Amino acid sequence: MATHVITGAGSGIGAAVARRLHARGDTLVLHARDAGRAKELAAEYPGANTLVGDLADPDRLSWAFSHQSLPDRVDSLLHIAGVVDLGPVGELTPKAWRHQLNVNLIAPAELTRHLLPQLRVAQGHVLFVNSGAGLRASADWSAYAASKHGLKALADSLRNEEHGNGVRVTSVYPGRTASPMQAKVHQQEGKEYDAAQWIDPESVATTIVMALDLPRDAEVNDLTVRPGR
Repeated sequence: MATHVITGAGSGIGAAVARRLHARGDTLVLHARDAGRAKELAAEYPGANTLVGDLADPDRLSWAFSHQSLPDRVDSLLHIAGVVDLGPVGELTPKAWRHQLNVNLIAPAELTRHLLPQLRVAQGHVLFVNSGAGLRASADWSAYAASKHGLKALADSLRNEEHGNGVRVTSVYPGRTASPMQAKVHQQEGKEYDAAQWIDPESVATTIVMALDLPRDAEVNDLTVRPGR
């Protein structure tokens, strides 16, 4: 029975992945930003454990984790949580930049740092759900794309550092996926949102679980998932 630590399990891709892994009987450790959200996730996934810490304030994650019990081994650490705030460079404030960099890049690095000993014990897997914006940056996407370009660099460096310890590292780059985040993006873009036009979160979850279940003789480093319509 594998143990998976998952951020972003409350909606979208993260929820789809959590449902898959929970249904097959794996052990889940679900990250939550606060105790109230942790209680909701624990009720949604009976038997799951929770880990509380605000990704928007990565400087305090170490303190938060010191007051909780971390799992003894981690077979996979799935970084799926993310935030997005669009705007031209001439209008984005330092607050908007810091928020996206904290949640999308610095917090994943800090969470990985804390769980690396357990990942090494299990020869586990770190999977980053990145974005098409992590490979190319469009107008009005500078801060989000910068955080995701940085996440690619984090994954690439981690892979080279931990390969000798048997830790696998994967980056998944989904295109636009039907989720609450995508609805927010459309609102910021001033466009009508139609979920049917975009990738179903279940389809991305299929690719993530495939990467996790791949036999040890192979490793998926980078996987791009684009809308099929």
